[in-house]
Amino acid sequence: MPLRVRIRGPSGQSTASFDDNATIETLRKQITESTSLSSFDVKCGYPPKPLHLDKYERAKLLTELDVKLNGEQLLVTRPEGAPPTQTTTTTTTNQTNDVQDQHSRVDSPTKAPQSSKSKHDSSKAASAEPGAPLSLTRKQNLEMTDPPEVFVPDIGGTLVLRIMPDDNSCLFRAISSAVMSDLDAVTELRSIVAETIQADPDTFSKAVLDNKSPDSYCRWIRSQDSWGGQVELVILSQHFGVEICSIDVQSLRVDRYNEGASTRCFVVYSGIHYDTIALSLPGMLPEEDVKQFEAPIKDEVLPKAMDLCRKLQERHYFTDTSGFQIKCNDCGARLVGERGATEHAASTGHYNFGEAA
Repeated sequence: MPLRVRIRGPSGQSTASFDDNATIETLRKQITESTSLSSFDVKCGYPPKPLHLDKYERAKLLTELDVKLNGEQLLVTRPEGAPPTQTTTTTTTNQTNDVQDQHSRVDSPTKAPQSSKSKHDSSKAASAEPGAPLSLTRKQNLEMTDPPEVFVPDIGGTLVLRIMPDDNSCLFRAISSAVMSDLDAVTELRSIVAETIQADPDTFSKAVLDNKSPDSYCRWIRSQDSWGGQVELVILSQHFGVEICSIDVQSLRVDRYNEGASTRCFVVYSGIHYDTIALSLPGMLPEEDVKQFEAPIKDEVLPKAMDLCRKLQERHYFTDTSGFQIKCNDCGARLVGERGATEHAASTGHYNFGEAA
């Protein structure tokens, strides 16, 4: 399986895939190609910490680093005192990296699917705020009319996938369902995120907030047209005192937020959508699902949750955002990946996209 990283630079973001032979030099060239910066500082992790690429030999394999990059987001900035723009004319051949623009949490763990009804005139392109959210809907997966289940014999119940509506708030609905058993708490959760960011602008800086200022991000996240991802998972897991395990269907990667909390819940990330995993007990209604697990049960549930996600993977219940086909719902243009959608949005002002059939 290729190593995948998100690269977020001053002018946008992309996702790059590297094979097992990729080196530090490969990564440096990819960063330059993605950001047009010939020199740069890099941070990774959450909260972001410096990643000093210069301390490694350029021929060192990425798979041998003491830092695990797979699935991480790299924040790339100009060095202090550098000119406002830095470009490079370097070209590479035999390119093996699959690059796409993507939101931190299509992400993110950064992204929920979008279903905005609004149309955008092309004259808005020049005035659109950098990093304006794209509206992106996934195509219907007919197999999910009968989601897979995994029996947990030690508990006497069955793990099931509780599918969230395909709207801009699926992450908030998934978390609300897991920690509050209330699918109508979306507005409250958005407010919690905004208030937390406003109270701690040093931690939630522009570099962390999709290149938005804290005030701008707070206005954005309160909107029903905005999706949630890694920032929201961090904030909400800490606010509710629960460990949120986010399982990526495509890679089966597990990201833990507020790790070590006594209670754990599970969300499933399928590229541009989030759902919830629940334990259904015999004779109990769906409203009575168990969605939070304490020790020792929480450690018994994790491998079964992984089994459930493997079944989802087998059914291809995920969107491969590196090269999926996208249709502009405003003009009908066919595009490839979120990079194509981002470039189209920048040139036309169209922000309403759907995954093409």
